Amino acid sequence: MSFIHNPNPQVAAFGELMMRLSCPNGLRFAQADSFDTYYAGAEANVCVLLSRLGVSTRYITRLPENDLGYTAADHLQRNSIDTSSILWNGQKLGLYFTENGNSIRTTRVIYDRKNTAFTTLKKGEIDWKKALNGAKYFHWSGIAAAVSESAMEVCKEGIQAAKEMGLIISADFNYRSTLWDYGKHPSEIMPELLQYSDMVVADLDSANVYLGVETDKNAETEVRFEQCANALKQHIPSLKTLGMSFRKSGENFLHQYSGAIMHEGGLHFSKIHTLPAITDQIGSGDAFTAGLLFSRINNYEPSEAINFATACGVIKQSIKGDFALIRKEEVESLVKSGISGRILR
Repeated sequence: MSFIHNPNPQVAAFGELMMRLSCPNGLRFAQADSFDTYYAGAEANVCVLLSRLGVSTRYITRLPENDLGYTAADHLQRNSIDTSSILWNGQKLGLYFTENGNSIRTTRVIYDRKNTAFTTLKKGEIDWKKALNGAKYFHWSGIAAAVSESAMEVCKEGIQAAKEMGLIISADFNYRSTLWDYGKHPSEIMPELLQYSDMVVADLDSANVYLGVETDKNAETEVRFEQCANALKQHIPSLKTLGMSFRKSGENFLHQYSGAIMHEGGLHFSKIHTLPAITDQIGSGDAFTAGLLFSRINNYEPSEAINFATACGVIKQSIKGDFALIRKEEVESLVKSGISGRILR
C-alpha cells in the first residue's frame, strides 16, 4: 500500500484512528443484527475537515498491519491526509459502538480500546522530529492522554517536541470519563500537558475536571464562558485562543447550538442556531475545532472565526459518521444565510 506524503503540512495531529460500528436506522443494541461502519477518531476528524477546507494535514498514529488498519488509513487518504508518519504494528484496531438517541433517549457509546495498536504505543517509537518536520501546528486532545498511560507518555513526547521545534500547539480538552482508568486522575496529568497550548477548545465541565475551574452555574452562558476564560489564562500561560461550543434544548425538543471565542483577551459569541433535526451529533465538536483552526490559520477576525467554526459544528450534525464531509462554500453559505431546507438545483 502506498501512502501520501506532504513535506510541509500546515497541521500535524496525533491520536487514535478507530472503526465505528453504529446501530442502523435508530435501532438499539438489543435490536441490531448488523452495524453501519465508519472510521473515526477525534483528531482524525479534525484533519479530515481541515483537509476538505484546503489545509494540508498529516496524521500521526499507530495501526495494525492488516486489512482493517490499511482500510482505516485509506479513509484518511481519500481526504488527502499525509499518512507517511503512521507506524505499522500492534495487535488490533480500536473500535467503538454507537446507539443513536433521539429527542427522548440519549445516544450511547461503548468503547473497545484496550490493547490496541495505539494504546500500547511506547515512548521512543515515534521519531517526532521527522513526524513534525515541516508542520506549523501540532494538534492533540485529551483522549490521547486518557486511553492508556503509555499513550499519554507518547503524547507528552509529541507536545515537548512540538514546543522545541517552535510549532503552534492546539489542544482539545475532549474529556471522556470512561477512558480514564489507568489509575491517574485527569487533574494529575492534563495541567502539565496543556501548559504549552496556544489554542484550546474546551467545555465548562472538562475545565473543572482537568484544572479545577469553577464557574457560576446560575449565570448566563456568556458570563460562565468569561469566568472560565479568565481562569484558564492563569493555568495555561501561553493561551491566546479559547473556543467553546454550547448546546441547549429549546422548545419542542429543538436543539440550540452556538459558540464562543476568547482571542487575545477579547470575547466574541456566534449567532445561535436552532437545529430542526439532528442526523448524527458525534464529531460535531471536532468539526467546530477544525473550523476554529482553519480560521486561525487564515487570520480570520475573531467574530468571523467563531461564526465559521460554529457553522462547521452545525452542518456536521446533518451528516452520518464522524467525518465532517463539508465544503467551505457550504459553511460560508450557512454563516451568511442560516439554515435552509431549500433544494439546490
